Amino acid sequence: MTQPPETPSNETEPPQAPLPRLGLREPLGDVIEDSDAYAAYCAQVTVGSGPVALDAERASGYRYSQRAYLVQVRREHAGTGLIDPIAFDDLSDLNEAIGDAEWILHAATQDLPCLAEVGLRPTRLFDTELAGRLLNLPRVGLATLVEHYLGLSLAKEHSAADWSTRPLPRPWLEYAALDVEVLVELRDLVEADLERAGKLEWARQDFEALLSFTGTAPREEPWRRTSGIHRARGRRMLGLVKALWEERDAIAEQRDTTPGRILPDAALMEIAKQAPQDASSLRQLAGMRGRGPRRFTEQWLDAVREALALPEDELPSASPRGEGPPPPRAWPDRHPEAAERLGRAREVTTGLADQHDLPTENLIAPSLVRALAWEPPSPLSPGTVGDALLADGARQWQVELVATPLAEALRD
Repeated sequence: MTQPPETPSNETEPPQAPLPRLGLREPLGDVIEDSDAYAAYCAQVTVGSGPVALDAERASGYRYSQRAYLVQVRREHAGTGLIDPIAFDDLSDLNEAIGDAEWILHAATQDLPCLAEVGLRPTRLFDTELAGRLLNLPRVGLATLVEHYLGLSLAKEHSAADWSTRPLPRPWLEYAALDVEVLVELRDLVEADLERAGKLEWARQDFEALLSFTGTAPREEPWRRTSGIHRARGRRMLGLVKALWEERDAIAEQRDTTPGRILPDAALMEIAKQAPQDASSLRQLAGMRGRGPRRFTEQWLDAVREALALPEDELPSASPRGEGPPPPRAWPDRHPEAAERLGRAREVTTGLADQHDLPTENLIAPSLVRALAWEPPSPLSPGTVGDALLADGARQWQVELVATPLAEALRD
């Protein structure tokens, strides 16, 4: 006898209990900011064992520079050290104490440049965030990985704090110490998943490539990143934006303050649109009502006058200059063959990424695919495609997966 279908229950599932909070394993010591304490901790790191977990805190949003204002270090049998890098000429003694031990970082590209500035450079590393991307985890933030692998919650309430503050508040220091507390344990669990997925060698090649990472290349025309610049009408207004941006940047660098705190982008664009030529007109603008922007009234007026005095042929063009192909959105009308190649290449890389359970951008950088579609190598073959990819920074494992399918997709 056929049983009637069960009536769905109206009861909702009980809410899950919150995960226990990650805590410190031992009492937190003072910030290391004098030579004796620094030498003592370096000695502990030297006799410690295993890999070294590192992290750095900057003052993004507050300072012009991207320097480290706190360096967190943890190693087995050495404990956690919170080092104030501002108090020392460099941290080369710590680098020597670490030696050739493996570094463990989360989101290495964020910290490697500022660590290198203070004399810390790895010879081997493991990036837990990059590993999470290769595993195609839906979210790869440190707090998410700690929750996923360790069943613990990690608060991130001080991630946007001004780490140039002195003295640093105790809750901030505890937060910073927790960022390296479980990195060693997390690294081992993530590595085991990479090995099970057959991706450990891929990760090793990616980690090796990070050893030479020195930061993103500076933009040729960084002023074009001004928020709202799409509303600029004509080359004259672009010239005003450029002049104001450069003046603001010079002030920000001199004062070591993030440019947006000197003059917000919205106020910069308002000045560029109105082009006031006297202090009274400038101060009447909505963006100039605060005391901060008014401190530099003469500098803004000088920038406006300079831009207004430029001859037409010295004004910036409407489109950015630079090497490489134009934006792909312009290809269908002006370069239809390249657009067709790009479409086929993207279809191939998307399919391969799905096949290997990878984010497309970790399978192969989209910029490399665009460059190949714009100007395929001649003669066109898997070998020449692979050579072009390697020359532009692709890893061997990526070339082995994509060179042949891309060569086929690029053929007319």
